[in-house]
Amino acid sequence: MYGDDGWGGQQAHVGQQSPYGGQPQQQYPQPQYGDWTQGQQSGYDQQQYQYYDEQGHQQYAGQDQQFAGQDQQQYAVHTPQQYQHQGGWDATGTHGHVPYAADPGDPYGQQPVAYGGEQPDFYGTEDAYPPPVPPGRRSPEPKTDPDPETGWDPGEDQGEHAFFAGGGDDEDDEAESRSGRGERRGKKPVKSKKRRTGCACMVVVLVFGGGLGTVGYFGWKYYQNRFGPAPDYAGSGNGEQVTVTIPKGAGGWEIGQKLREAGVVESADAFVSALQANPKGKGLQEGVYTLEKQMSAASAVQLMLDPKSQNNVIVTPGERNAGVYAAIDKKLQLSTGTTRKIAKQQSRKLGLPSWAQSSGQVQDPLEGFLFPGTYAAAKGMKPDAILKQMVTQAKEKYAAYDLQTKAKALGLNNAFQLVTVMSLVQAEGKTHDDFRKMAEVVYNRLKPTNTETNQLLQFDSTYNYLKGTSNIHISEKEINSNQSPYNTYTHKGLPPGPIGNPGEDAMKAALNPTRDGWIYFVATDGTTNTEFAKTYAEFQQLKDKFNATSGN
Repeated sequence: MYGDDGWGGQQAHVGQQSPYGGQPQQQYPQPQYGDWTQGQQSGYDQQQYQYYDEQGHQQYAGQDQQFAGQDQQQYAVHTPQQYQHQGGWDATGTHGHVPYAADPGDPYGQQPVAYGGEQPDFYGTEDAYPPPVPPGRRSPEPKTDPDPETGWDPGEDQGEHAFFAGGGDDEDDEAESRSGRGERRGKKPVKSKKRRTGCACMVVVLVFGGGLGTVGYFGWKYYQNRFGPAPDYAGSGNGEQVTVTIPKGAGGWEIGQKLREAGVVESADAFVSALQANPKGKGLQEGVYTLEKQMSAASAVQLMLDPKSQNNVIVTPGERNAGVYAAIDKKLQLSTGTTRKIAKQQSRKLGLPSWAQSSGQVQDPLEGFLFPGTYAAAKGMKPDAILKQMVTQAKEKYAAYDLQTKAKALGLNNAFQLVTVMSLVQAEGKTHDDFRKMAEVVYNRLKPTNTETNQLLQFDSTYNYLKGTSNIHISEKEINSNQSPYNTYTHKGLPPGPIGNPGEDAMKAALNPTRDGWIYFVATDGTTNTEFAKTYAEFQQLKDKFNATSGN
């Protein structure tokens, strides 16, 4: 038994009291492996190793550790006979305890030395384990020839890298692959001849040079994109004309992209910079422009701001069809009245909604269906193609608001009447704030319960449409003598059809009028200021105000 601590317990000497409750500890014959006794701390203090002498006899080398003074160690090698004289073994098979001489001033004097801590190196001496091979039995060390060129042998893993040197003969490579590592230790290695070549070096140079060139190129491009000026052409173009259509609501970047795609400018960035630098740049509108390829961005901006470059027709909110027809004739360089004639002949072929009316009383079937906006009208185009663009836009807008359903909810017969109301609101209203009040005036006067005007709208705008004028001073005699259905002073209800092309603001106002009871209105300054009244007495006061300002 080895005690409670396994291999770390002390063995009692012969004639001494056992530390285990007064009972003598059972002794067993000690195998001759040296003294395993340790000091007060755990660890192997003494070790004995087996070795063979030169005659091949088995021997044992033991080590005793003595601590003589602080951080000092002494080692001694003992033979078995020496252990008998020193008390290592007695005749009974037990051995004595070897005391340690520790320095009282050393706090670590009672502890065994850690592994590797300031121990002498026994490698190459007879105390080493395993013991060194006798000189007579040692194999000769392989010798390497020095480099014939430099006289220096760089070693097996040093010197020229295989990538930069020519390969040896195939026979040498095959022989080396068959030979093991141990075989090379005992034999002189065969050194293959290396043929130096510049091909590999040239490949490396090209690869690294190409890489550096690529990095430099992209670095330059990055600098140009981030900090350098945007690519731009020079001059006012190469003489090759192109037509570019700019949609409504397009910003500077979108316009620049379209110009770049058409070959007008070299980059959208250059166009944006030029647009911002031009004081009139914010006035650039949608439309069709005739430009030239390879123009500088500044030249393109300047030309687009010139009305001569704009190949388009603009329909303004409230504009009558007569004005649109004249603008198309002028843009296409056609004789006056050409577009009007085509519109009358092909009105049903231009894509009008199914609910649009074209009765004999309707002065122009396309009135109210040439939706406000900008449309391409370049030389060589046909009038019907331009008109079809406008009708298509109106049809899509009206369908989006579901005019058929909304008309019934507002007390009207159909969507065509609702478009007519929108045109009245657009014609009589002067400002955005007027539109909803004006729509309520229309609906209140159309009611059968209206006793103020007895369902008469009494709008000057309808009579002016009939006459093709814009006169605000109309005598009562003239008005009362005209019995046209567009004369709302003599005919109740709505006129036969729209009297202009309403814009989107007037459309929304007609769909959502106020509910305040407005039934009268007067443009008191004759132009922009419109005031509303709920009673006839209030209306008379507004009328007197108008007469005072207009000189009547």
